[in-house]
Amino acid sequence: MGTMGLALPWKARISSTPRERGTRVEPSEQFAGGPSPAAVDALNEDAALAAACRSGDLRAYERLYSLHGARMKNLARNVLGNPIDAEDAVQDTFLKVQRSIASFRGQSSFVTWTYRILINTCYDARRSRLRKKEVANDDSGETPRPEPRAPGAHPTLRMALQRAMEKLTRHQRDVFLLYEVEGFRHAEIAGMLEMTETASKNTLFQAKKNLRQMLEPPRSSAAETR
Repeated sequence: MGTMGLALPWKARISSTPRERGTRVEPSEQFAGGPSPAAVDALNEDAALAAACRSGDLRAYERLYSLHGARMKNLARNVLGNPIDAEDAVQDTFLKVQRSIASFRGQSSFVTWTYRILINTCYDARRSRLRKKEVANDDSGETPRPEPRAPGAHPTLRMALQRAMEKLTRHQRDVFLLYEVEGFRHAEIAGMLEMTETASKNTLFQAKKNLRQMLEPPRSSAAETR
């Protein structure tokens, strides 16, 4: 996997606060009386987009891109490590959405389904890139450079986080990226990664725990005896 340029002020993302246990109140959980008007509007927009895309309306795909294209590119860039591969992944995703729209059954939101295709496309691109490197056996190949998208973090600290991220399991890394970097809710992540919300929350907690263990400086023996 290439080095990731994370778009987050990382120190605020892995702090030891109650939020790390997956207790962030999701918008749909704030009111016991049901979904908010904004949530209802989003569901209606999602259903309308799905219906229009299924009918072959190209304007619907343009609408989907205008609403989510930038966010999709950012997610793909964080997974793949560079903007060129990210652009290709997003283009491939839209082609796949057009080709397989007839298979969309509405078991998740249309947007969640689209992001699931994007994530799988990124996985495929990452595997393909690794295979090409193995075949070429080119140790001098260029490593994608992270983009300076977290100006508040010291470059050394940012690089340490990137190296630590690469040591996480794939699911831990993906849940961390989707939740902390991209701001998706656990319900959305569950649909994208085909897991339960509880599993998403537990995976995020474990990812943060592992990152803290890797990034926190070891305690000196003198400090421990105080």
